[in-house]
Amino acid sequence: MTTQPPGLGSGQEQLPAATESVVNAIFHRYDPPLWLVTACADGRRGGFIATSVTRVSIVPELPRILLAVAKHHFTWDLIERSDRFALHLLPCDAVDLVHRFGLASGHAGDKFADLPHDTTPAGMPLIKAASSWLDCAIESRMDIGDRTTYLAAVTGGGQLRDGPVMTVAELLSALSHSDHAKLKRLYAHDQTIDREAILAWRNQRGISSHAV
Repeated sequence: MTTQPPGLGSGQEQLPAATESVVNAIFHRYDPPLWLVTACADGRRGGFIATSVTRVSIVPELPRILLAVAKHHFTWDLIERSDRFALHLLPCDAVDLVHRFGLASGHAGDKFADLPHDTTPAGMPLIKAASSWLDCAIESRMDIGDRTTYLAAVTGGGQLRDGPVMTVAELLSALSHSDHAKLKRLYAHDQTIDREAILAWRNQRGISSHAV
């Protein structure tokens, strides 16, 4: 069954509840891997957990990825300053890394304190407990309101251990009830910030209708 929205009439209008439910159900039909994104600049370092990472090149010798980063993340500023970042896939038992990088803010303290880590050839923080890592250099960026979307060349990488990697569903099944509740609160908080930024971005560009 297809649900067809009547079209967004202004930058302030959003999907009807019935359509929103269908769209969210579609997004939940796949289980994306979790990525740990790290960056450093001007003597500061940071990292966060992301799912918005996509391979966008099928040319083996010219690998590229897309990464979308919310502007309120501490690490966003480091990426903007350095034009680089590192991506890490995590083993299924690395819930502690998600706690450290996903349930706390880099604005409040150094997430790398007491954590075994190294640096990549490009100088980005490398998490030793990760399954694998990629060095990435930004080639282009696009402001989409709540986020900056980066097109980056993959300049290097390494495998640290074998085995399956953590996905969103595996993380949610491994979290305690209290951590799950905290994650839900953080998600709702970020949604409020992102919603305002998306609508402001649309209004600034005169996007008044998505009618089809």
